Amino acid sequence: MAMGQMKATSATPPKEKIDRQILKVALILIFGAVASQLDSTMINVAIDTLAFDLHSTVATIQWVITGYVLTMGLAVPISGWAINRFGGKRVYMFSLWIFLGSSVLCSFAWNTGSLIGFRLLQGVGAGLLIPTMQNVLVQSAGGRGLGRLIAIISIPALLGPILGPVIGGLIMDNLSWRWIFYVNIPITLVALWLSWRHIPTDAPPKGKQTLDIAGLLLLSPAFAALIYGISEISTHGGLNSAGVWVPLAGGVILMAGYIVYALRTSRTPLVDLHLFKSRHFLASNMTLFLAGMVMNGALLLLPLYYQQVRGETVLATGLLLIPQGVGMLLTRSWIGKLSDRMSARTIVTVSLAVTAVATIPFAFAEAATSHLLLGAAQLVRGAALNGLLIPIMVSAYAGLKKEQVPHASISTRIFQTIGGAFGSAVLATVVSHQLANSSAASLQAVAESYQAAFWWSIGFTVAAFIPALLLSGSKKPS
Repeated sequence: MAMGQMKATSATPPKEKIDRQILKVALILIFGAVASQLDSTMINVAIDTLAFDLHSTVATIQWVITGYVLTMGLAVPISGWAINRFGGKRVYMFSLWIFLGSSVLCSFAWNTGSLIGFRLLQGVGAGLLIPTMQNVLVQSAGGRGLGRLIAIISIPALLGPILGPVIGGLIMDNLSWRWIFYVNIPITLVALWLSWRHIPTDAPPKGKQTLDIAGLLLLSPAFAALIYGISEISTHGGLNSAGVWVPLAGGVILMAGYIVYALRTSRTPLVDLHLFKSRHFLASNMTLFLAGMVMNGALLLLPLYYQQVRGETVLATGLLLIPQGVGMLLTRSWIGKLSDRMSARTIVTVSLAVTAVATIPFAFAEAATSHLLLGAAQLVRGAALNGLLIPIMVSAYAGLKKEQVPHASISTRIFQTIGGAFGSAVLATVVSHQLANSSAASLQAVAESYQAAFWWSIGFTVAAFIPALLLSGSKKPS
């Protein structure tokens, strides 16, 4: 009996734990990233107030958001070179200093032009911050426990949608819009001190990698042009306007030029495209693109549905969106552990099915639909969304060498960001087209417009099954 128990015990592999030092570094890194995630969601609820206080128009003040996203896109491709050249800790702290300084400047903005200019600088800090955080953690872990680490990395992205609208609503109801930027200052200062004290300094690089100027002049403008063109789709109501197709065409041409250049150059490019020879890496990035459409599209639709169909205030809308974030928090750790033991294909396909089913109540939602039903649907949907992001990221990083990790971080960030922007733009266009084609400008017509957009979101989810089936079907040891 005792011998049998001993055999059973010895046959079970010990559960691998995350090293305490790596866990400490992870918590410090995500603390610094929280400020940028909260800032990006809080500013969305302040657009009307900013336009009024700065004597501007909503169309002009939207550049506070659009400009931030564009410069963030320009900075992302530089992060890989900067990490290899200067080390992850230095780049991370540099990005925090930029974000801190630009937050102070934004809080003192005196007109629309100054605020937009300072937000452009803030976007540079945010563009370096997130991929650097991913790099430092993945390289520190050495490929071990990636599922649990990526679950930790995802915390800022979860807290932003949960707390951002609520905090933003409270600020807009009780304080000046400048407090949206004031709150970044103490968070960033503490993050800088913690990073300086506790994040280990990288070993000096073996050789000083030169910046790929030609690649930078192709890839960064390509990324920015694509994001800008996509963001203009909803403004112009489709692809027919020159304001949409000119930047999109320019972005595609620049991206094609970068692909030709990167495959032929003898120097180290900004993003090593040879990684895409791996079916699993290619499938991971394509699935991330569609997952970005699914996740970001809903982040656009849900608050608009509650405000325009249900007539809720900004603060009430933020509170009503909490169930989805709670669902993501509940399964984050469990999905992270599961991603270290199971194949990405299994987790992602099941999660896609649950996400699609949980979105269906919103495809039938009207002005009087039960808040309890919609809250439960959000909870289930949020719980399933972790099963999209975490295992896909694990699949993308699996088996990479240390020097390849920065390239993978840039690639995954680009695909996820472009997918998210594209999903939001398409769904916003669907809503506006439905309203334009409606014969009666009634509350029922508005509700039906959002129902159609949620059906499109379900369609994005179904489409994501195609690349998801190409993900790894077996779990190999790291």
